[in-house]
Amino acid sequence: MRVIQWATGGVGRAAIEAILKHPELELVGCWVHSAAKDGVDVGTILGGAEIGVAASADRDAVLAMDADAVVYAPLVPDAEEVAAILRSGKNVVTPVGWFYPHERDRAVVEAAALEAGVSLHGTGLNPGGITELHPLVFSALSSAVTHVRGEEFSDIRTYDAPDVVRHIMMFGGTPEEASGGPMLGLLSGGFKQSVRMCLDVLGFSSDAEIRTSQEVAVATAPIESPIGVIEPGRVAGQRFCWEAWVGEQCVVRVAVNWLMGEEHLDPPWTFGPEGERFEVEVQGDPPAFVTIKGWQPETVEEGLLRNPGIVATAVHCVNSVPYVVAAPPGVQTYLDLPLVAGRAHPDLA
Repeated sequence: MRVIQWATGGVGRAAIEAILKHPELELVGCWVHSAAKDGVDVGTILGGAEIGVAASADRDAVLAMDADAVVYAPLVPDAEEVAAILRSGKNVVTPVGWFYPHERDRAVVEAAALEAGVSLHGTGLNPGGITELHPLVFSALSSAVTHVRGEEFSDIRTYDAPDVVRHIMMFGGTPEEASGGPMLGLLSGGFKQSVRMCLDVLGFSSDAEIRTSQEVAVATAPIESPIGVIEPGRVAGQRFCWEAWVGEQCVVRVAVNWLMGEEHLDPPWTFGPEGERFEVEVQGDPPAFVTIKGWQPETVEEGLLRNPGIVATAVHCVNSVPYVVAAPPGVQTYLDLPLVAGRAHPDLA
């Protein structure tokens, strides 16, 4: 299957690596935002040897390419842009939205997909895995489920996107700037879809109330970080949470805990003895509690070179491509596709 990579940020670069390793996929094109990357061999963009595929900043030229699918991974989704890709006859897999969209959010893209006979699938890691797929998978081992949870505990210093961390996430800003910033709204677009999928699939009351919250921790002493020094009184930790309540019972909880390390914070948040991790919990008969390690780097330095969570996000997209290409036209969620699996290492195939 012929695949185009759309954007070459952290997820995009990892996706290209995964496409090149996948036995059923061939990279045939790459759209880039930066004029400096226009015409540059994709292998060079990755920091390695040339692979014979040149990146292009010409959207129309990329849309005109013959391809089966696009891995769409810009920083912020653009529904009209996705609709244009779909109308060009290409299936789309993306980590930036459409995991379980409301009718109003799927209308434009679904119309384009149906018109062209192709599919759109939102996937990834968080959201797009930990916060809906994995709780639902483990819920199959319980009856009479009363609560499910998917939660991340990560050192945000390992996220190699300094402009995003400082100017969108508002780390290093005042608590007021963080609380009034765009991050809660941006995150809610995806994480509320995770909550709604869990509510609907598990059959919780349609009257469930979804509540959102944002908490911050500030530095009590200067904290060295990749975005510069976090001064005392400035934001050095954030917790975002989305919960669904049925009466007095919290039935679904999705949360992220992002810290600039574990020292000099007020409140004195830490990751606890378990360290950085992802957690999945199901309360039912019997319950399940799952801790997932390996999607966070061992050190800040390793994370800035290659963050496993970013790689997992990209690989989940790439491994979905064959299933999405084979799917019926329209918006396809986890509930519509068969089991998505990886592929064996080439040396073992």
